[in-house]
Amino acid sequence: MKNVSWDTYELFLKVARHGGLSGAAGVTGLSPATIGRRMLELEGGVGRPLFLRSRTGYQLTAEGAVLFEQVQEMEGAARRIDAWQQESASPLVRIACGTWLAWWMARHHTRLQRAEENLRIDMFIAERRASLAHRESDIGIRAFEPEEGNLAARRLGEVAYAAYCSREVDISGRERWLAVAEEEAISAYLRYPHEHQADAITVTVNRPRSLHDLVIAGAGIAVLPCFVGDNDVRLERVGEEITALRHTQWIVMNNDDRHRREIRTVVDRITELVRSHADLFAGRRPASTR
Repeated sequence: MKNVSWDTYELFLKVARHGGLSGAAGVTGLSPATIGRRMLELEGGVGRPLFLRSRTGYQLTAEGAVLFEQVQEMEGAARRIDAWQQESASPLVRIACGTWLAWWMARHHTRLQRAEENLRIDMFIAERRASLAHRESDIGIRAFEPEEGNLAARRLGEVAYAAYCSREVDISGRERWLAVAEEEAISAYLRYPHEHQADAITVTVNRPRSLHDLVIAGAGIAVLPCFVGDNDVRLERVGEEITALRHTQWIVMNNDDRHRREIRTVVDRITELVRSHADLFAGRRPASTR
C-alpha cells in the first residue's frame, strides 16, 4: 500500500459524511473534480473500493465503512494532539500558597498575568505546606526556607502580624476574639488566639478568609498579616505587632523546572510584587493603634 497523507484521509471523511463530491466541495473549497481524483488515488493507495458511486452521490462500501471507522479514530487522535499543542502554546503555571498571599495576588492579578499572553495560572489555596516533590505545583510560597535538596528558593521578605478590629467598634469593654477552628489552625498566627485568648473567642470559622470580613463587620478582634490589616482603612491595630509571629517568606520551585520560561516569568513577577510592598508586608506601615 502506498503512503497516504492525513489530509487525504480528512478529505475521505468529508466525502463520506457529506454523501458525495458536491457536499465535500462545499466545506473544503476544492472543486468536485479535484476531490473525485483524490478519492480515486486513495482507493488505488489502499487497494480496495471505498465508494459506490451513483448520480445521487457517494455511498461507502463495506471496505469503505471499515476505513471510515479507523479514520475516525485517527481524527480523534489528531484532535487530542492538537489540544496538547494548544496547551503547550498556553503553558500552565500552578501556584500553591496560603490564604492571604492568594488574596494579595488576586488583588494585583494583572501584574502576574497579562491579557496579551497565553499564560494560564492555577492557584491552589491552603494553609498546609506547599508540596512540590511530585510536581503537584510548580511554585510554592512558604513561611520557612526549604530543606529539600531538589528545591530552589528565593527569599521574598519578612511578614509581620498584629491583632485588628474595626475602627467603628468600641472594644474598651469585654474583648471578643475571632478565630479559625482549632482543628483547622495549622499556621502559628491561626493558633495564636487559642493559645492566648481562648476564653475570649466568640466566633470560629473554618476558613481564614472569613476573619477579615468578620473584623470589618465589627464582630471582634482577629490576628491578620499586616499587609492585610494595615492595607484596609476600615481597620486598626489592637496593640503592637505580635513579634513572635514574624517570619520570612520564601518562594520555592523544583530545581529541574525553575529555568522554564513561564515559571521563571511568574516567579519574577511574584517576587517583584511582594518586594515592592516590603514595608507593608513587614509591618512598617501601621494604621492607628488602640
